[in-house]
Amino acid sequence: QVQLVESGGGLVQAGGSLRLSCAASTLISSNNAMGWFRQAPGKDREFVGSIRGDGGTYAADSVKDRFTISRDNAKNTMYLQMNSLKPEDTAVYYCAARSGSLHRATQYDYEYWGQGTQVTVSS
Repeated sequence: QVQLVESGGGLVQAGGSLRLSCAASTLISSNNAMGWFRQAPGKDREFVGSIRGDGGTYAADSVKDRFTISRDNAKNTMYLQMNSLKPEDTAVYYCAARSGSLHRATQYDYEYWGQGTQVTVSS
């Protein structure tokens, strides 16, 4: 069983930056793709981005010029660098992991989830 713990959320002004981390309790490897999702109040959970087992990344159109995903398998950790934040980025951000190494943008393809971390962007 993989346990994931997000950290790094908080309150930031529009235009600012935050870096989220997702630490896994067990070894994650090139066999595990990982992803970031977010959920704003009253909205469905949406895909933010993902990283394949070989390090290839994908990002939603709404964030691809501002957010960067990376991972350090030696530290069992994935990161989400968020720059030029906007009020509409306000949400609870969740990290997720799956058994396969390929990219997936649908939450139902991920078996393991963190508890979420709140990101609030003020205008």
